[in-house]
Amino acid sequence: MHPLISALLENLNLPADPALAVPLFLGAHGHPRTCAHCAAVAAECRRLGLRFGVDPDLAALSGWLHDISAVWPASQRLSVARELDLPILPAERQHPMLLHQRLSAGLAEQAFGVSDPAVLSAIACHTTLRPNPAPLDLLLFCADKLAWDQPGQPPYLDAMQAALDDSLPAAAAVYLRHLWRQREFLPAVHPLLIEAWEFFGIEE
Repeated sequence: MHPLISALLENLNLPADPALAVPLFLGAHGHPRTCAHCAAVAAECRRLGLRFGVDPDLAALSGWLHDISAVWPASQRLSVARELDLPILPAERQHPMLLHQRLSAGLAEQAFGVSDPAVLSAIACHTTLRPNPAPLDLLLFCADKLAWDQPGQPPYLDAMQAALDDSLPAAAAVYLRHLWRQREFLPAVHPLLIEAWEFFGIEE
């Protein structure tokens, strides 16, 4: 385990159950709001897993862990990524928040012992999605957007919920289209997002 990660676990004895481990981990590092969001996303993931035939336990696990890299503030994410030998893309250098999905996947693997490639993949693309996404990629991507953690109701929510009557890809496309329409205002556009737009045929 990398020393940066082992330092985060000092004096912590994390239980195996993510519903107990993540609140303990995030609480110890002063992130109760992120913990509440992770709990909401995990619950949404479980609901969507049961609805769409994706393992609900793996779905909930991905929801609990998707934002655990919040323990590293945005100002530290570039240096942490360098220390962990993560390749940094230009968009991530421009807007380090975009690193948090891959940093969370790394933490899930090293700090929480997650080895399931489907879970790690879903966490690593939960903000941007990716081309040809797996079912769990789609599920976590959608759950994260449905479990809105800001004041008010997001403008895409009703359309996403309606699209779920069709499929997870249809719901994901609603949010991807929302980002496409806002693309000029995004602080940076990740190449995975561009590839997801192309894969889903998102255009005006």
